[in-house]
Amino acid sequence: MKNKGIVLFVDFDGTITKKDTCAAMVEAFAGDGWREINERWKRKEISTEQCANMTFNLFQADLIDLKRLLDTMEIDDYYMEFLELCRNWNHKVYVLSDGYDFCIEAVFEKYQVEVPYYANRLVYDGGFKIECPGINPACGICGTCKTRLMEELKGEENTVIYVGDGYSDTCPATKADVVFAKKDLYRFCKGNGISARYFANFKDIIIYLKSVS
Repeated sequence: MKNKGIVLFVDFDGTITKKDTCAAMVEAFAGDGWREINERWKRKEISTEQCANMTFNLFQADLIDLKRLLDTMEIDDYYMEFLELCRNWNHKVYVLSDGYDFCIEAVFEKYQVEVPYYANRLVYDGGFKIECPGINPACGICGTCKTRLMEELKGEENTVIYVGDGYSDTCPATKADVVFAKKDLYRFCKGNGISARYFANFKDIIIYLKSVS
């Protein structure tokens, strides 16, 4: 690995952020019924787009409410140090999210983060809805196909590291050279024989990068 380039693909919600911004939105704004919708999504009975738009129908909030909520979101204590290390050592970093661009932009602006990202588009026109420009028509489950994006962006002869925590991270985790996982993704990897390193925060990833660079 020492002779290869390293490219890291990082999930956003619950990975970079301490709390999942999508979950925070639902908890703050959705009425009864969202849990059943979310369970159907976890079972892959409905797509991310269907799940989000069905849940948005339960919302009692506007854009001002969302901005106020996002201003309370915090990022991993070591994420900025992780980015600085990657910049200094020329490791490429991409954020791949099945969440919403509006949330990513708000959090990144708060912390002055500049990293290329791919996510679903959040639209507000008196009510919330999402658009999914990164969907994979061959599958249609996730709004943002992280696996396809990873294949397109990884480059030749690079070591691919994937960092994530949730259901939308399960597919790309099967295609990466190194996986850092926690929560649902870690349980998935362990249950399916996929080699994964548990991480509590980005300090664990910093330690790893220093050991191989």
